[in-house]
Amino acid sequence: MARQRIHNRRAGRGSSGTGASWISYSDMMAALLLIFVLILTYSLYQYFSMLEIKTKELSDQQIVLDQKTIALQLANEELDAEKARLVIVQGDLDQMKTKLDEKEVELADLQIVLSSREADLEAATIRLQEQQDLLTIQAERIDKLIGIRSTMIQDLSNTLTAAKLKAAVDPNSGDIKLDSSVLFETGHAEIRQEGKDFLDSFIPVYLDVLLRPEYADYLGEIIIEGHTDTSGTYESNLKLSQNRALQVALYCLNMPSLSSAQKAKLQEIMTATGRSESDPVYVNGIEDKDASRRVEFKFSLKDSEMIEEMNRILSDGE
Repeated sequence: MARQRIHNRRAGRGSSGTGASWISYSDMMAALLLIFVLILTYSLYQYFSMLEIKTKELSDQQIVLDQKTIALQLANEELDAEKARLVIVQGDLDQMKTKLDEKEVELADLQIVLSSREADLEAATIRLQEQQDLLTIQAERIDKLIGIRSTMIQDLSNTLTAAKLKAAVDPNSGDIKLDSSVLFETGHAEIRQEGKDFLDSFIPVYLDVLLRPEYADYLGEIIIEGHTDTSGTYESNLKLSQNRALQVALYCLNMPSLSSAQKAKLQEIMTATGRSESDPVYVNGIEDKDASRRVEFKFSLKDSEMIEEMNRILSDGE
């Protein structure tokens, strides 16, 4: 092509100026085209280079994005697991709250029970204090009664001894056993004259001690008991023992040597009872029938029942 251009130039040297101008314009256009091609080529090169760089950057960003997506998925999975754990923890918390509410209800019930128990304890403490106070009073009365009984027994023993009467006083109870053979014929309830004589001596002395003013507030009862031996039937012996005790009591009430005040007091506190053969006297395992046939004079104090009850309680406590 260059050769063609040179040939054309040579051929046209002889042409007019217009032909030379056209050749110059063509060369210029060719040069511009070449420059344009070069610029376009460079631009394309720059474009593809930039495209490659951007593509690589996008690829790198895509990798980073993929990594972040994976990390996000893992984070979401952990978040879901954490949510699941939170649901479980919430369930446990709900159960614990339910149990706590139940415990609070139980605690409230226990508080009510405790308040009731405290009230019961307070009431029991008050009752216990009252019982202790009563026990103290009763103990004082018992001590006084024991002292009174001992004094009465001692006075009876000394007075009967001074009167030279054969009537032994039991040092513990104050009971006096009179030999039935002195008072009655065997199997009979009518008092013998010898027995009447003995009663005329014994009864005034006996009552003189028991009815003294210092003992009047304490003496509760005088008991006349009739006893038989084991001979015969229980029924016949019961009747005999009751009749004998009754005859002695009636004789006492009609005794001329007693004052009206003494007789009135006897009517108030004296009783007569028959024990049949229920309390025989044994010596070395053999019944002493003479000793079994007897009449006993006993006395009790007004608070003797209370003493017996206290003794029973103390015995049970032991």
